Parts: sequence; C-alpha cells; structure tokens
Amino acid sequence: MIADGATDKGSVTTVRRIGETIRRPVGEWTSAVHALLTHLERVGFTRAPRVLGTDGTDEVLSLVHGEPAFSPWPSALRSTLGISELGCWLSEYHDAVRDFQPPADARWQGQEDAWSPGMIIRHGDLGPWNSIWNSDHLAGFIDWDFAAPGHALDDLAQLAWYAVPLRPVEQQRRASIAGEHTLRIRLDALCAAYGARPADVLDALEAVQSREAKRIERLGRQGHEPWATFLARGDVSEMVAERSWLRSQRTVLLSGSGC
Repeated sequence: MIADGATDKGSVTTVRRIGETIRRPVGEWTSAVHALLTHLERVGFTRAPRVLGTDGTDEVLSLVHGEPAFSPWPSALRSTLGISELGCWLSEYHDAVRDFQPPADARWQGQEDAWSPGMIIRHGDLGPWNSIWNSDHLAGFIDWDFAAPGHALDDLAQLAWYAVPLRPVEQQRRASIAGEHTLRIRLDALCAAYGARPADVLDALEAVQSREAKRIERLGRQGHEPWATFLARGDVSEMVAERSWLRSQRTVLLSGSGC
C-alpha cells in the first residue's frame, strides 16, 4: 500500500496519499466520475473509492486498503477463488450501476459512444493493477478515470483479457499463470461467477481489442494523452498480436466449456 505522504506514478496519472485519502489531479471527466462513485455509495456498493470532494486542483477520494496486484501476481489472484471473486465483483458492480443515468453534461475520458438506454458506465480499466487485495479478499477496484458509457459484456471481456489472462505466453509468465488448461479453467470460473458464456466473452474481447487499437491510433496521432504514449510504446502492434493469439487459441479455450 502507498505510504502516507508518498506519491505513486502510474502510466496515466500520479496520485498522493494524505492520511486516509488519495489525491489525484482533476480532469474534465472528474465531475462525471464523481457522480458515478456517489451513486455507487448511495446504493450500498462498498468496494470502490468514495468521493470526499476536491482540494484545489486535486480530487479527494477515500483510500482503499490493500495491495494492488502487480506482476508477479499475489497468490489470491492466481487461485480459482480469486478469479471467481473478480467475476462476482463485476456482477455486483453492474447490478449497482445499471440504473445510473449520467448527468446530461457528463464528459468521460476518451469517450467513444454517447450513453443510451441499455448501456452502463463501464469501469474501463479493469486490469489487475487496479484491483486491491487484502490477503485473499478483493477489497475493490481503484482508478476510475477511464469510466465511460459502454456495454456490460465489454467490461467482462476486458477483465478476462488482463486477469485470466487471455494473452500470449510471455504475458502469462509475467503473471505466473501459464498453460492452456489453466487459462481454460480460469476463463470458465470467471464467466461462471459473472453469469456469462465464455464464447460470448471471447467474441466481445476481439471487438474490444480492435476498437482499442483504433482508438490509440486515432487519439495518439492527434496528440491526446495517454494515447500518444500508448501509440509511441507500440501498444497497437501488441494488440494486433494479442488478437491473433486469441483467435488461434479459441478452440482450446472453449474446449469443455459448453460455450
């Protein structure tokens, strides 16, 4: 956990801890994200930061206690129970957010689609690095800056991409997760906990990867951060390779799942 008074720089922003709060720079999307987090608190969804206000150019959020799941992953996330807990968390989040209607003037970072009935507000950055764990318990997810309108299945697909992980062998090894059998078991466990068909998740993930590669190309070439950084470091070619890997592994990943 980040120490009191310390700062932590991620790939997108820098945060600072002061006591039981986290401070991070305000963006044009902050008021919309605050409306979302306030809704979650109001309906009793506890495994997300609470909005405590603003302080100058910073937003102030409650501290979520625990440790983020950086590589190599903690044993809790490497377990079947851990991946199942992620699926349960996402199902509970989607239930909590389903009746949230964004403010009419809401602006979301990197927004691609306007909100319409039938959509939800996705977390938008469901990687293990944003999951916080207390021993074997998932405390919640942080870093909601990429929240934006979208479809629920796309959130699940993104979570499967990064947390199963549905990625080539090198990425599996970094997470200390490897092997077709292990990936299949973890995908099945995640989908069962959420209540979705693995085949539908794989279809959604292909679409998510394609759209994200195009977004990085478009916004990166326009000089918008963090997409300009993503473009410069080669994320587009990496996503193309990962989509190709996913297609090559589809039959194996769905073997015995009942689709």
